[in-house]
Amino acid sequence: MATEILMPALSPTMEEGTLAKWLVKEGDTVSSGDLLAEIETDKATMEFEAVDEGTIGKIIVAEGTEGVKVNSPIAVLLEEGEDASAAENVGGDAKPAESASNAAPAETSKETEPAKGYGRDGDAAASPAPSPAKSGERIFATPLARRIAKDKGLDLGAIKGSGPRGRIVKADVENAKPGAKPAEAAATEAPKAAGDSPKAGMPAGMGAEQVIKMFEGREFEEVKLDGMRKTVAARLTEAKQTIPHFYLRRDIQLDALLKFRSQLNKQLDAKGVKLSVNDFIIKACALALQEVPAANAVWAGDRMLQLKPSDVAVAVAIEGGLFTPVLKDAHLKSLSALSSEMKDLAARARDRKLAPHEYQGGSFAISNLGMFGIDNFDAVINPPHGSILAVGAGVKKPVIGADGEITAATVMSVTLSVDHRVIDGALGADFLKAIATNLENPMMMLA
Repeated sequence: MATEILMPALSPTMEEGTLAKWLVKEGDTVSSGDLLAEIETDKATMEFEAVDEGTIGKIIVAEGTEGVKVNSPIAVLLEEGEDASAAENVGGDAKPAESASNAAPAETSKETEPAKGYGRDGDAAASPAPSPAKSGERIFATPLARRIAKDKGLDLGAIKGSGPRGRIVKADVENAKPGAKPAEAAATEAPKAAGDSPKAGMPAGMGAEQVIKMFEGREFEEVKLDGMRKTVAARLTEAKQTIPHFYLRRDIQLDALLKFRSQLNKQLDAKGVKLSVNDFIIKACALALQEVPAANAVWAGDRMLQLKPSDVAVAVAIEGGLFTPVLKDAHLKSLSALSSEMKDLAARARDRKLAPHEYQGGSFAISNLGMFGIDNFDAVINPPHGSILAVGAGVKKPVIGADGEITAATVMSVTLSVDHRVIDGALGADFLKAIATNLENPMMMLA
């Protein structure tokens, strides 16, 4: 029987996307695992694969169509023996989604629920999955899921599938733990990452037409909002309206760190590794989260989640917005490993090639504008994180030394923005002190 191929949810909170490119055409035969299309979200362009075999009977949504709602039909798949006429009875009345520039903000409905159909990462957002396969039963899984399971040494028979007909997909395997049942589908529990919800309504106050009227007779150009800018607007508005921020400020002396960094870089030069000050900041924060574990927490609506590992997010500016890729288990990694991983994540972020699991999660973030000459600033917390560290430039300043004499030192100003629901003042002060102590005594970070 002919079936609709639905627009997938490529991240847990994706509600719409752009069908950038079809990799198949009507009449093509496809098998499970074959690539069907490239889908643009607000964050990245991702490939979308088939989970069933058949023939592409009809393409409903044309290439380049923006604002295609998750779970809406984009094509029709024919089973063996069916002819093209069968496609006319499935999705024949479906209309391509209106473009993002004309579409009204998405409301929660069946259309915007996570896709229950096809999708490489979108299947992570499917409805509750059936029970794991019983012994002797055939196990249905995508090729990618099988490959990841093999690499992780996981038993596919013990994993619940969230794809259509209980098929095991990539997200199911990634969420599974050796010897344990996987978590529920990521869509229902995964915290939102910066930039995962494309829904961005107008802030309270004047609407677009009112603002435009104010500038009648003045020359201006309307700049269309892309998915990323809509998301940034929505997420930051949500953060400032719902998170009770407070701020802790501190100066940190960097002279010992700069000297130690210079020595390490001379030794690492032969390996092609060059450590930045930001690498030390990441390591210092990761260790501080271990030293003050109560600060390693996120807000989860009616409770807090206190994390065990130090998963540190780092803001990366890209054209039109930003990513916050997450360095997982940062407290366990060497400075050179953190440096290499951060360079890779930043490069792929600028190319919009990060997968959702690479920029979701973490309990804490770093935003460093010091390289842009900013002395100090206050950063906005990225929900559901408990805090974010704003880092300014290291500047030569006069300071009073331990002997009471005035001397020059390289001083970096930092501000810790804190969610008061998660971290109280004294706890935040302890956390910031731990960060400062690590940075002012860099050799301790290698112990």
